[in-house]
Amino acid sequence: MNNNFLVFSGRASRYLAEKICVSLGCPLGNLNVQTFADGEFGVSFEETIRGKHVFLVQSTFPTADNLMELLLMIDAAKRASAAHIIAVIPYFGWARQDRKDKPRVAIGAKLVADLLSTAGIDRLITMDLHADQIQGFFDIPVDHLYASKVLAPYIEQEIGTENLVIASPDAGGSKRAYNYAKYFGVPMVMCSKHREKANVVDSMFLIGDVEGKDVVLCDDMVDTAGTITKAANLMMEKGARSVRAIASHCVMSGPANERVEASALKEMIFTDSIPYRGSCAKVHILSIADMFAETIRRLMNEESISNMFII
Repeated sequence: MNNNFLVFSGRASRYLAEKICVSLGCPLGNLNVQTFADGEFGVSFEETIRGKHVFLVQSTFPTADNLMELLLMIDAAKRASAAHIIAVIPYFGWARQDRKDKPRVAIGAKLVADLLSTAGIDRLITMDLHADQIQGFFDIPVDHLYASKVLAPYIEQEIGTENLVIASPDAGGSKRAYNYAKYFGVPMVMCSKHREKANVVDSMFLIGDVEGKDVVLCDDMVDTAGTITKAANLMMEKGARSVRAIASHCVMSGPANERVEASALKEMIFTDSIPYRGSCAKVHILSIADMFAETIRRLMNEESISNMFII
């Protein structure tokens, strides 16, 4: 493997970067973050990165300090003469703001893309964007990975496909659910929901049959868990034998842990793109470190990554 690279991490994703480095068999780069009394902070690389391919691992989940820290890391790397700067952002924040869905609103995903590009990244590696078209907000190569690389094998091993039904908790996730159903060769059902406002589901009904089936709900992220738990409860009311849920990003805000614990869900499976700091017994975390490490390895060896995609 070409070893002309270094991996660094911001504070928010150090837990994941350390596992990526273990998989790569390399040390995590030495980065210092200095915080001032008023909350301002600065970053500095404590080793030479001149002429190196620099991989910067940082998910941009709230607070906005995580994004700002990544931007400072990128700027510092550029000014330290790194040959190439690759942002590794397992969870790309602000991705839900990908279009103007009503007048006088910001397109946050495009703004973040512009900030990253202006700061100086040469490439982006991310996973399960909320909307695939966000890749088009960049004029640099984007490697868009999918959590199905770790989630699909888990479903096959722990649940099996003999009695499986894949479900989408809303219309927006129907394409994702369809791809899983097609891969496993099983039926798909869908929930239709109506929202009164963000994070509040007013009503929901089921399209399809789940009676006697083991249902797996698919989503890209779970925030307050209102939709996913309402869908799970609806599945059980309609006669499902069991209901589990898989999601790429463990946002889990506000009452999410309590909702999942009290719901009909047997298990809630996430990846570690975001650190899980809750205490829900139903939550199970799978690591994406090996997947990202293999992507870095293939990029450095100038190999294709397309055959890594399962779904």
